[in-house]
Amino acid sequence: MSARKLPSNAYVLKEGEEYVPLTYGETLSEFTLKAVLSGVILGMVFGAANTYLGLKAGLTISTSIPVAVLTVVAFRILAVFGVRHSILETNISQTVGSASSSLASGVLFTIPALFMWGMSPAWAQITLLTMAGGLLGVLFMIPLRRYLIKREHGKLPYPEGMACAEVLVAAEGGGSQARGVFWGLGIGMLFQLITDGFKLVPGTFRLALPFKAQLAVSVSPPLIGVGYILGIRIATIMVAGSALSWFIIIPLINVWGSGLTEPLYPETERLISAMSSGEIWHRYVRYIGAGAVATGGIVTLIKSIPTMVESFRLGVGHISAGASAAAVDRTNRDLSFRTILFWLVAILLVLTLVPGILGFIDSIPVRAIASVLIAIFAFFFVTVSSRIVGLVGVTSNPTSGMAIATLLGTSAVFLLLGWTDLAGKATALMVGTSVAIAASIAGDSSQDLKTGFILGATPRFQQIGELVGVLTSAGVVAAVVMLLNRGVPGGLGGEELPAPQAVLMKLVIDGVLDQSLPWVLILIGVGIGLAATLFRIPVLAFAVGVYLPLSTMAAVFVGGLTRHLLTRNRPPEEAERRRAEGVLFGSGLVGGGGLTGVLLAIWVVGRGGEPIRGFPPPIPPVVQEIFALAAIAALVGLLVWDATRRPGTEVADGDA
Repeated sequence: MSARKLPSNAYVLKEGEEYVPLTYGETLSEFTLKAVLSGVILGMVFGAANTYLGLKAGLTISTSIPVAVLTVVAFRILAVFGVRHSILETNISQTVGSASSSLASGVLFTIPALFMWGMSPAWAQITLLTMAGGLLGVLFMIPLRRYLIKREHGKLPYPEGMACAEVLVAAEGGGSQARGVFWGLGIGMLFQLITDGFKLVPGTFRLALPFKAQLAVSVSPPLIGVGYILGIRIATIMVAGSALSWFIIIPLINVWGSGLTEPLYPETERLISAMSSGEIWHRYVRYIGAGAVATGGIVTLIKSIPTMVESFRLGVGHISAGASAAAVDRTNRDLSFRTILFWLVAILLVLTLVPGILGFIDSIPVRAIASVLIAIFAFFFVTVSSRIVGLVGVTSNPTSGMAIATLLGTSAVFLLLGWTDLAGKATALMVGTSVAIAASIAGDSSQDLKTGFILGATPRFQQIGELVGVLTSAGVVAAVVMLLNRGVPGGLGGEELPAPQAVLMKLVIDGVLDQSLPWVLILIGVGIGLAATLFRIPVLAFAVGVYLPLSTMAAVFVGGLTRHLLTRNRPPEEAERRRAEGVLFGSGLVGGGGLTGVLLAIWVVGRGGEPIRGFPPPIPPVVQEIFALAAIAALVGLLVWDATRRPGTEVADGDA
């Protein structure tokens, strides 16, 4: 079998051109028992590992590519025994399995706050709430697929979806076709082990600047790989937002607050003059970033109204389509709009009528209002989330920013209604949980649908796969959260598992319902978002940069800049070859780094939560920074080497 290769228009379309899926016209097995079961099993494993990782570090790892890689390995083992598989089956497996990381993100950003308030939610309560949020995210995304995934192809890159497609195509081809991506996988795993595993090299290069400004770049193979896939334009906009936070806002807060003799809320203990740049960012700048992200979301929603109206107009038309639906091409066939409406109504009715899911208030009117708020915010942020991940990828999706915006709105409504006690706070948190999960799962679903669109999968099967992934992973994530709260010293929010995102959400709810939220910081973020809109800067990409750490955005920028320098002023064929080779290697970096992060998390969980201790003795800080900078340079050097090397006749044949 000759090796496949994604065409150039899988990334960029010329005027009037239409992308033809890779397997278009072929009859391949797709939604099979072994594909679904492998995805379910891997999803449970990754969901448990990501839960621990999120409680420890406040972030989770996108698992689409690691699940795809492990599925390829498993299917090749089965092939030895004569069990055949297709690339579309592998895609279904990663679609089912990747839902776990999105569920973990939404749960970890909110649910631990319940334990910090001294409450004891039941496993069934967390599980049902997680299922509700996940199902809403998948269902709300379905009517938008044709427009965000198909019509916007070439405009919204969906980097991790494209990276996953590259991985699956390269793995199918094997041999030289897969060499670049598997080189990247190996390098990504090696560097992740060096930084996070053995801790031979710090995970971030930092350079302190005057007035507590700081230059920081993460030693992260996945982020550098995502940057190469994204390109220079989006990477520059995002790093500009982070530069605003770390080079301007933090120094201004430091200078302004240096003369204060009392802590400035939301900080209640330390003076600004005694804070590090990281502490100033965490206690103040993140509120500014949340305001900017919320503003970007509103602006994006306004711009998306025509698209959404057209989406639902078409969906309503499908209700009466009936038997004619069979005439729709397989690669453009979604779950019916009637099915979507039925399940949406059913979920909202369950949340309203069944006690013990939405908080601890036994009142149907309260639950009804909470359900309406969930529907409104989930619909809004599903659309916004899909566009954000289309630009920056799942790993940079500011789910916590969306959760903050949801909690601000919900808490404001509850404040007006007088529901300010602990039970009211818990119910507000439950609304934020469902919306955060919906936004997170919509981002994951968008990337998976992008992969399927490129490969020629059936959207309907992928959507069913997402629903299966949600239903099978929710209970695992809930169980791990409860287990860790009981089994780790200090519980959730303690020293071992600080749950930083949930602490922030708790602060937001307490701040609004106790009327002590730092609105000035949030309004500054709103002003930044409006200013970006005024100057026609892509507001969401810029706001994401303001909200996320500079080290994250700088690593993405390094990858984007590398691609720009390698392809500029080159003949079109050579530029395209370097882009394609680098994207394969970058995809491998994303997969290798992500897979190793998950494996390290599993290792920690298996050791009872005992942190990994590095081999080297204490190293002077200056030497550590030199090591980190050398590691970044080595990563970029390997990326350049792979993108510019010429394998010989294989490339000539491919270019021909």
